[in-house]
Amino acid sequence: MNEKDCSTVTKEQKNSKNHKELSLEDINTFVKTRFMEVKKANKIKELVTFQATNKFFIMARSQEELKIMGRIVASNNKKNLSEILIEYEKHLNLVLEFTPTVKTHSNVLMHVFGFFSGEFSELERKKFFELQENYKKGKITIGTTLADMHPITYRFNKIYLASQTYFLLYSNQEEESIFKILDKK
Repeated sequence: MNEKDCSTVTKEQKNSKNHKELSLEDINTFVKTRFMEVKKANKIKELVTFQATNKFFIMARSQEELKIMGRIVASNNKKNLSEILIEYEKHLNLVLEFTPTVKTHSNVLMHVFGFFSGEFSELERKKFFELQENYKKGKITIGTTLADMHPITYRFNKIYLASQTYFLLYSNQEEESIFKILDKK
């Protein structure tokens, strides 16, 4: 898989000043560095937190590996931590080999939507699905899509979502958000 699989937005659009998104290499480096900190801390609590904050990041790459990694973390009562960290790192490295696609990002977006579906107004619901459709059609990038969605994690006090590295790593925070515009009305 290559970067083109991630979005059909043209290279010129991605490189414009409104589309400053991290490269896949930068994203992988960030995640590897955070995991090295977990290993250095050598505490199961740190691994649990790492898994929780990277859930959607991992999901965008491989749902199967997300399940496996969740079971590895949950096995902490049956294995010693050093074995768990070795096994977890092996699967994290597998995850980092996958490139997210429009389909996998869209799946993550639907999971995120589940956190808000009961709280959205009809207009917000419509705007969410419009955003997702524009992303699927390649009219906007995942970064633009997430930049529009990220402010609502705070508005609805979804701390779990706000702490997700998925928003940090894929979102273009410089974009003007549809939800920010709706809040102004």
